[in-house]
Amino acid sequence: MKLYPLSDIGSPVTLGAGILFNLKQLFPPRESVGVERDIRSIGNRENGYVIGVKPKVLSQGWLRFAERVVDTAGVLEEDTYDTLVKAFASVPRDQFVQSALSSRATEDTALPIGYGQTISKPSTVARMLGLIGVSPGMRVLEIGCGSGYCSAVMSAAGAQVYAIEYVGLLAQHTRRMLDRLGFYNILVRNGDGMRGWSEHAPFDAIVVSAAFESIDLDLFGQLATGGRLVAPIGSGNEQVLNLWERGEEELHHYQLEPCKFVEGQ
Repeated sequence: MKLYPLSDIGSPVTLGAGILFNLKQLFPPRESVGVERDIRSIGNRENGYVIGVKPKVLSQGWLRFAERVVDTAGVLEEDTYDTLVKAFASVPRDQFVQSALSSRATEDTALPIGYGQTISKPSTVARMLGLIGVSPGMRVLEIGCGSGYCSAVMSAAGAQVYAIEYVGLLAQHTRRMLDRLGFYNILVRNGDGMRGWSEHAPFDAIVVSAAFESIDLDLFGQLATGGRLVAPIGSGNEQVLNLWERGEEELHHYQLEPCKFVEGQ
């Protein structure tokens, strides 16, 4: 089985003059940028990549929650399904919402986290992570990380995560929260996510967790060949989840289903 084969997840839509860009002209070859200077901030190096949290199921209740969430997201590929279930079951969502709402943490709904932001529905998070095929050793950039829940799930799945949050106070809160919970393989910065994080590119995947009217073309230049970018595009109630995949010389774009995210700043 394949996880959302590109031929099945939606029809290609045109980008500019067509589905294909000459990526070699848009994004000239670049030297890879090392991350050794940050290694102490994001965990321990093992077998060539950074590791942090090893997933540990918190309880049978969290395991049932995880299975329900990943089932709702429709993840088909067995390895990705298992990875996501273990990851979701090892991240206490109640720690990522406002304390007054912690009893609702296992609901499949978006909840406020303060600063005018929300935490996404867990099934939406699972859908996006299923689309990128999150797996151990991946280097993933998250734009609009909010309270850090999606980043924590990716961390628990074995990914090395770089997270950007526009709201400065929220970024500080998120860094403290992730440290307290032991998610050391996540770097968090405050800034404009649409600029990406070129110092650590290329990324195997980019997850945009806020809705924008469009994606800056330069952001695709921070994707590795074969990498995927998933993002909600639109505003208000007119948002659609989109997926891009970067080939050697082509950028494939697919429009998926309607969605609802906080609008990016």
